[in-house]
Amino acid sequence: MLQALRVWATRRYYQHANHRAWRGKFTDTPYSTLQLPLPNRPLQVRIYSSKRGANKPLIIYFHGGGWVIGDLTTHHPFCQQLREHTGCTVVAVDYRLAPEHPCPAAFNDCLEATEWLARHPESTGPANGRLVLAGDSAGGHLAACTALGVAQDVRAKLAGTLLLYPVADHYSQPHPSYLERARGQTLTSGLMRWFWDTWLAGQTAEDAEAAGMLPLRRTDLRALPPCLLITAERDPLRDEGRALAAALQAAGAPITHEHYGSAEHGFACSEGPGSDFQHFMALAVRWLDTLPASATAES
Repeated sequence: MLQALRVWATRRYYQHANHRAWRGKFTDTPYSTLQLPLPNRPLQVRIYSSKRGANKPLIIYFHGGGWVIGDLTTHHPFCQQLREHTGCTVVAVDYRLAPEHPCPAAFNDCLEATEWLARHPESTGPANGRLVLAGDSAGGHLAACTALGVAQDVRAKLAGTLLLYPVADHYSQPHPSYLERARGQTLTSGLMRWFWDTWLAGQTAEDAEAAGMLPLRRTDLRALPPCLLITAERDPLRDEGRALAAALQAAGAPITHEHYGSAEHGFACSEGPGSDFQHFMALAVRWLDTLPASATAES
């Protein structure tokens, strides 16, 4: 009962906080919804179609919220702004949440949705046939894991990954930022531990590693497409994000890492259009312009 109450209250708080941060600060424009006929279940996505997207990759976006909170509504303003700034068509995926659906349900949804969208480009809107997998926090974790897990025909269509302050490792690893940034910002170390425990639902860090759910511990990082990785100073996940950037560089994967020295976790999606948000969007636009328009152009 206490767990159910905490889940309900945390979801409501997150919805309210994101709504308050963006209220009156962006122009709401039309979008459409689509039910993907995935195996054994339908899955809803929200499509932010862009008339400028024909020569740009399709961005598939996985929202943050620790695999427990967050939804298409909490990240609606950010996805609208991502479409407006980049000119890309954006598809936001409504993956299943824990504790109702523990690990690996969220990953399975993101993987299967990506593969369906890649194989049905006529269903999404203007795009050049290439994909960028993107997400913040737990959504960044899901984007990285999905990019490494998709079938080969879909992997050939991946142009890049955009990871905003992603979860990259389990809290059992002694990353200093879990202590240095334990409190003092919205995402605390205690909350992040609760997210992990709720999502794993009795599974261990070793189980998660064996299932490929810990990006920092994977040995196939070289297979990740060009990556823009964002970290924030006031964030318990700061050091695992930095470590992931270093591991990608060591593996020879194309990596652009930008650290925001005065920002906290969630600055891009949950604080409205501040100066760091504007800097990130300009950076994302420049980075997207460097990505190959086709698999042929990459070789």
